[in-house]
Amino acid sequence: MNAVSLAEVLVRPDVWRGAAATAGVPVVRSGFAPLDAELPGGGWARGGLSELLCAGSGIGECSLLLPALASVQAEGRWVVLIAPPQVVYAPAWAERLDLARLLVVAPETQRDRVWAAEQSLSSGAPGAVLCWAPQVESTAVRRLQVAAATGGALGFLFRPESAGREPSAAPLRLQLGATPEGRLAVRMLKRRGPPCAETLLLDMSSRLMRSVAHESADLAGVAPAGAGARGLAVVSVA
Repeated sequence: MNAVSLAEVLVRPDVWRGAAATAGVPVVRSGFAPLDAELPGGGWARGGLSELLCAGSGIGECSLLLPALASVQAEGRWVVLIAPPQVVYAPAWAERLDLARLLVVAPETQRDRVWAAEQSLSSGAPGAVLCWAPQVESTAVRRLQVAAATGGALGFLFRPESAGREPSAAPLRLQLGATPEGRLAVRMLKRRGPPCAETLLLDMSSRLMRSVAHESADLAGVAPAGAGARGLAVVSVA
């Protein structure tokens, strides 16, 4: 076996050093400059699982992801939503995304949610997978991270704020909250590299962002019966 020097190992793109915020992994820009400045690599990591710990639903958590979701759809990739907490309001999504490449999966149980997310992430077909699983176990989070790394997709796992006290295999954990001024407060609980002590305040006041975050209660608001998901592909998992 040929000897490999330490210098050769350290320049490999898949080697991460604790003092560095990036291991050279490919990313998708978030669309928010203050957030990109703090995310390892300057954006959402492809093949990585990001946990979004929310104080409640409809605070702007989905609006935060819209620019990145639009970017992966522009590559011809699908976006998959698994068990969103309310009816998906298609007109709001359609302002930014192609509904023809947006799939909503409606599992009946928590176990089915994790299974659907794991299969979607590992398949390599979607560009991004968003999963709402409030009671997911730590072993399942680890499986989801492995699945994301296998398929190369953006993985987003929505959990309640209280889950921040639990250990997690996700390399990125963000705590999200709303401010009275309508901004989204983002606190990084975990990231690769040095810690980030600053709470980021992201402006969600643009017309497009507001149309998603408020008219539809952040993409999941009240709509006439049957109208919310019109034009969307919805799959039930039993």
